Amino acid sequence: MTTPPAGISEADWAATPVGVKAGFLELVSQCQRQQQEIEQLRIQLTALATELAHLRERIGRSSRNSSKPPSSDGQGFKPPERRKGSGRKRGGQPGHPGSGPELLPIERVDEVVEHHPQACRRCGTLLQGQDPEPLRHQVIEIPPITPLVIEHRLHRLVCPCCTTSTCASLPAEVEVSHYGPRLSALVGLLGSAFPLSFSKTQALLDQLLGVQISRGAMATIRQRLSAALEQPMQEALAFARQQSVVYVDETGAPTGNADGGNPD
Repeated sequence: MTTPPAGISEADWAATPVGVKAGFLELVSQCQRQQQEIEQLRIQLTALATELAHLRERIGRSSRNSSKPPSSDGQGFKPPERRKGSGRKRGGQPGHPGSGPELLPIERVDEVVEHHPQACRRCGTLLQGQDPEPLRHQVIEIPPITPLVIEHRLHRLVCPCCTTSTCASLPAEVEVSHYGPRLSALVGLLGSAFPLSFSKTQALLDQLLGVQISRGAMATIRQRLSAALEQPMQEALAFARQQSVVYVDETGAPTGNADGGNPD
């Protein structure tokens, strides 16, 4: 080796005896081999620790903290203790004031209807005045849903100079199909997150929205949405594959009831 190792000048290296050089280079080579072995052992240790954690997690699974059936719990597993009944019926007890949904803030109220008593409930005398703190009762309702039909008329005019006929074009934000973006998104949602069949989607749109749409039109809408989502989906998959953890473990929510009903 003519080039001196890092940290040693050429003059010092040239003045070093040949035997010392050979011993030094052997030590350097040995240190490099040991460093590689240490790195391999570190990788193996990490893999073994991960495997051990997975095995411990699998051993600790039971019907109480996972979706495993009770028959797979084994001999030494202690079944959960059943709660002793209080002797009372389920639900609100006599004399309990009860609890309903919380009232929405007044800024979220769309309409207020005032109700005033006309006469005294005891003697019948006519009543007047205002109650500064009336009892509030709210009713949540869905307004009538009717489809919004927008007609676009493309006019054609003739040039007075060259007699060329020119027709207007649809704006870029207007769908070429007969169904707008919100209705198309709903058709896609009903066929994916809420996997309804074509016939059930037709029935729902007709009964709730008054929109009649053919199966062919629904298939075209879903194909168009799938094509539009292809690139974002591939980007999401590529991002997920780069993560160290790409799954979510289940988390049980035991209720303590053997019959699966509500707690006593």
